[in-house]
Amino acid sequence: MFSYHKIRNINWAKTVHYSLFIICISVSQSHAIEESLIKIPKGEFIMGSDKTDPNDYWKQYGSREPWFLNEHPRHKVLLDDFYIDKYEVSNASFKEFIAKTGYAIPNFWLKNGYAFSFKASRVKAMDEKSLREIIVNVMRLDVDSRKLGKRELLKLIEERWKYQDTLPVSHVSWHDANQYCQFRNKRLPTEQEWEKAARGTEASEFVFGDKWLAGWSNVGEEYWDDGVAPVGSYPKDKSLYGVMDLAGNVYEWVDDWYQAYPNSDYSHKDYGKKFKSVRGSGFGKDGHYFLTHYQRAAYRSRLHPDTIQAGQGFRCAKSM
Repeated sequence: MFSYHKIRNINWAKTVHYSLFIICISVSQSHAIEESLIKIPKGEFIMGSDKTDPNDYWKQYGSREPWFLNEHPRHKVLLDDFYIDKYEVSNASFKEFIAKTGYAIPNFWLKNGYAFSFKASRVKAMDEKSLREIIVNVMRLDVDSRKLGKRELLKLIEERWKYQDTLPVSHVSWHDANQYCQFRNKRLPTEQEWEKAARGTEASEFVFGDKWLAGWSNVGEEYWDDGVAPVGSYPKDKSLYGVMDLAGNVYEWVDDWYQAYPNSDYSHKDYGKKFKSVRGSGFGKDGHYFLTHYQRAAYRSRLHPDTIQAGQGFRCAKSM
């Protein structure tokens, strides 16, 4: 059993030219798991909250702004039927999108060795020294590669690729996510759609009810070497409708600009068409992010649409 260590920035251009990873790529069939859609039925639901923080806990925990105010007011929303992906988009599905369109490979894949999988035949033709370079300095696998022959080295690399296939794609911008969804004849969900899929019609506090249950989602309570866990690894992180991984694993881009809710009396400098809304929680466990405040289904945040960072992924939606 080997460990998948946190990737460091490695320049491996001498080993393989980036130009090899453009098109004419052989990629296995997309995993059906990511193509599963859940129908969310037409109807009203409760969005937002009227919660307050009279004791100013946000200051004690080092938050950058007061809690809850951007969720005000609690209000009813009527939505038509729509579909939403059951699972977060995986690396395997995003790789197929790249292979079929020639879209740019995420820089993170160039640093962690996943990009090598686009040219598996060239990797198989490498000598043992080059393979060890990939394993030790790019993939950072916790194994003594000096004792392994070429067959064993290739097996390690291929096993790593297969595992990476199952992880939710991250380090992608809003634009990347939007382009992928269009390729699949889908779109990014709206904030309203995301929150209804997460909370259902009962306005639950968390995806799986009104009480936080430790270990039910990937929010950093358990250790994964990549931070993220393979999509669907937490069967209890499931909404009323059966949508998975909404409470943890990766934060998710949605379509909307970050703006005030209707009839809100809260004003913020970031409102407007500057930042895109981000929903859900991720695996990050540093600082104050372990607080269940950030795992609440009504919690909302934002990022500039060009932002690329760890733990930032997405899923798609589709109109009826």
